[in-house]
Amino acid sequence: MTIPTQITHHKQSRHLEVGFADGSRFDLPCEYLRVFSPSAEVRGHGGGEPLLVGGKRQVNISAIEPVGRYAVRLRFDDGHDTGLYTWSGLQELASNYEAWWQRYLARLAEHGMSRDSDITKLSALPVKTSSGSNGAKKFTPAMTGGHKP
Repeated sequence: MTIPTQITHHKQSRHLEVGFADGSRFDLPCEYLRVFSPSAEVRGHGGGEPLLVGGKRQVNISAIEPVGRYAVRLRFDDGHDTGLYTWSGLQELASNYEAWWQRYLARLAEHGMSRDSDITKLSALPVKTSSGSNGAKKFTPAMTGGHKP
């Protein structure tokens, strides 16, 4: 496991600089860390692609708290604070930044959402299926806390 040797929050530019013991260094925007939070609120309980979260362009980190010897809790100024960023999780976020960020921007555009507006469109919500008493399939958006339909 690669352990961070440095975590520096650049508040004015809204970036988190992470340096690892292997010499690698990454500069991650707070917005990226927020929309790819490892929390169940964003990731869901089943894994897969994270819930699409818009309106976080100006989000910043308000606190960084160590959690044991394996993670940090990032508290964001929009009130989100439930994700634990493990060392391996931070390295995964850093290593996949370019591809994941481009996919996030494409998903926002696909659903007519914005980095500046926190309104979540119904089309961006995960869909749950269930069978009614007559056997017909019923599709309903899977609502999760903190997101506007």
